[in-house]
Amino acid sequence: QVQLVESGGGLVQAGGSLRLSCAASGLTFSTHTTGWFRQAPGKDREFVAGSRWITGSTDYADSVKGRFTISRDNAKNTVYLQMNSLKPEDTAIYYCAAAPKNRPRLDEYDYWGQGTQVTVSS
Repeated sequence: QVQLVESGGGLVQAGGSLRLSCAASGLTFSTHTTGWFRQAPGKDREFVAGSRWITGSTDYADSVKGRFTISRDNAKNTVYLQMNSLKPEDTAIYYCAAAPKNRPRLDEYDYWGQGTQVTVSS
């Protein structure tokens, strides 16, 4: 049974930092593309950052480029999202996801975590 468990969310002031973690069981991140997504109240789930399986290259939403960094520790089977210079508009539930494809569409991410709340106060 595959489980992705996010942690590290919380309340932070604007300009602050948080590091989210996503630990996997029943799945090996090194053989999956991993992604971070977020969903704010009343909005659709949106892509934040991704790390491709085969190439290891990373992608970011324009809104977080230069502020967020996705990384992976294969030994710990954990994916991270380092978030710096946080803004109130970053407030959302953040989800990690994994897909056994190099460039998955949103609907091709087979595995999702339960989400962790990030709240940025102004």
